[in-house]
Amino acid sequence: MKRALIILYMVVVVVMAATTIVEKYQGTAFVSEHVYGAWWFSLLWAVLAAVAVAWFLRRKVRRLSTVVLHLSFIIILAGALITHLTGRQGIVHLRTGQTATTFLVSNPDGMHEHPLPFSIRLDRFRIVYHEGTRAPADYESFLTIVHPDGRSSRQQVSMNHIYSYNNLRLYQSSYDNDGHGSYLSVNSDPWGIPVTYLGYALLFIALVWMLVDPRGRYRQLLRQGTESTGRRPVSATALPSVLLLVFLLCAPSAAGAAPRVLPPSTADAFGRLHILYNDRICPLQTFAVDFTKKLYGKPRYAGYTAEQVLTGFLFYADEWSQQPVIKVKGGPLRETLQLPAYCSVNTFFSQQGGGYIIGPYLQQYFSGQNDKLHQDAAKLDDRLQLIMNLRQGTPLRVFPFLGRWYAPTETLPQQMEPAREQYIRTIFSILHADAQAGNYDRMDETLQKLLKYQQRYGASSLPSPLRVRAERTYNRIPFATILFMVNLTMGFVCLLLNMFGRRQRWALGVLALSFLVLTLGLSLRWIIIGHVPMSNGYETMLFMAWAVMLVTLFMQRRYPVMLTFGFLMSGFFQLVSHISQMDPQISHLMPVLNSPLLSLHVSVIMMSFALLSLTFICGVAGLLAHGRPLALVTRHLSLLFLYPALTCLGIGIFVGAIWANVSWGTYWSWDPKEVWALITFMVYAVTVHDRSLPFLRSTTHYHLYCVLAFLTILMTYFGVNYFLGGMHSYA
Repeated sequence: MKRALIILYMVVVVVMAATTIVEKYQGTAFVSEHVYGAWWFSLLWAVLAAVAVAWFLRRKVRRLSTVVLHLSFIIILAGALITHLTGRQGIVHLRTGQTATTFLVSNPDGMHEHPLPFSIRLDRFRIVYHEGTRAPADYESFLTIVHPDGRSSRQQVSMNHIYSYNNLRLYQSSYDNDGHGSYLSVNSDPWGIPVTYLGYALLFIALVWMLVDPRGRYRQLLRQGTESTGRRPVSATALPSVLLLVFLLCAPSAAGAAPRVLPPSTADAFGRLHILYNDRICPLQTFAVDFTKKLYGKPRYAGYTAEQVLTGFLFYADEWSQQPVIKVKGGPLRETLQLPAYCSVNTFFSQQGGGYIIGPYLQQYFSGQNDKLHQDAAKLDDRLQLIMNLRQGTPLRVFPFLGRWYAPTETLPQQMEPAREQYIRTIFSILHADAQAGNYDRMDETLQKLLKYQQRYGASSLPSPLRVRAERTYNRIPFATILFMVNLTMGFVCLLLNMFGRRQRWALGVLALSFLVLTLGLSLRWIIIGHVPMSNGYETMLFMAWAVMLVTLFMQRRYPVMLTFGFLMSGFFQLVSHISQMDPQISHLMPVLNSPLLSLHVSVIMMSFALLSLTFICGVAGLLAHGRPLALVTRHLSLLFLYPALTCLGIGIFVGAIWANVSWGTYWSWDPKEVWALITFMVYAVTVHDRSLPFLRSTTHYHLYCVLAFLTILMTYFGVNYFLGGMHSYA
């Protein structure tokens, strides 16, 4: 029976993993019909549950917390089956003033109408935008509901705000492009949801109970004596004898004469203006920093601030076109054109080379050639276009008018008075003339007047002074860049000191300072965006680094080796946040994501990933220290991370399911991210069953399993975001 259970468990995991790959190439509709919605898939889960129950009863498990935990999974599966068999989902399309009495349900044989228990009329639909931008903040349908007895009521349905009538719920789903129509999702699941939510509640209780149960295994691990758990420094002689990390903080110097720039104070005044950038109103300094980083890879160039670089290209274009400020990554394009690592704008325009030297490669790229050489050409062209657009004034949307912000070269509204239009058209010409003449005092006065203009006509859309101060501070300090270098360097220093049996009390102070600095950086980002900073890959990487350092600070006294692990893993997460696919830009949250449940869902799951990453590094260290005391210490430490990690992961997954049900009416959609999160949970759950799985009692086998299990996290986080895609792809 145990062998059958193990085989079934593995088959379920493999089927789910393989299906996400099939979905990548065959589409969601295909796998929904042939796998997730197929009878054999439901039967597979049912057989797995039946065999698991039989094995559980055979072992005569009496610990109540363990019984409740496993019972919760059976109830959740039962709720899912009930939803599959009795639940009904559909959609109703309404035009303004139109009344509907039915909704459409999709079945394998087509669309079918089903009656609503009331009639519904769309009075109006509107998109709510963030003030001064075209970034949607919410989608709202204003409805009139007429009940069978003739009673009517006015209702509003929007993102994360549903309308419920008995067992039927209406969700905002989509809208017509002309703004006069709305699509509402209809969900009716009177039996499946209560059963499923009961399972969730029992699961949450059992997972926490597992940690606090006085006779449970986790409390036994905590009570174990410190003699065998590493209160004394542990020699790491089994680790590699030489591990060095060298950071070369050098940049090429600018070729030729230094270009003209605005004085720092004038450039700073320019950066204090507000701009509509990335669909939000922010300090122009933010645009300058992003502009410089996209070109040069760093927020400063040759000692000049980002504001000086931006205004240099704006007011002294010819001189700055000669500066090697454009970073060219190594690759086939650079090799083919024999380009240096840093080029000027003029490098790409050559009469001998036939004009725009990457032009032919762009034509080939848009004709369908998509290899690395042509991709590099397209990316390089995008960066050069930033400069060309700046020269035309296109991105400089700094002029507010009637709730919108305009650039000086845009088509301005006809109702704008001529004097204001003249001011907008000429202000940058005046600034340019003063910059050429060196009249910086007059530039300061002009910029100050422009700031007052923004405050007068765009006051309702401007960020608060606190947000502005927070963003300017955040822009000036490259938190993640500094900390990944400090933490990785300290990790290897601690590793070397451990090899010689030296204690590193001073390192605790460095870690505490690093933790406080990262906390400050995340707090500033929180103030700027107005919600918990965990809405994209960049932010979640930083949060995982923060969580690792927090755990390390709590556990380093009992386990000194934690200092090494904490520095290395937090530094690694911050380093990963710098890869090119991670986007550190700040933007508004999508309306559907604006929910407290999302913050809880993401933060708890990221905490679990941070803890599981520590089990990975414990596994690596344990394997390298095979046969030595460090292997036993790291196993014990790994288990201390594992139990709360499973608790956080389980709670995080199913809080996400509740949020999904509240937001769009289905708590589980078999999205690739959901599937791989479930796979991760199932794979790591195996490690706490060493009494049933003898191979895990071996320290070496345990560590090896934890190292391999970490691949599921990499797939869940990176594989889904950058390869599989799906609703949860937030790279």
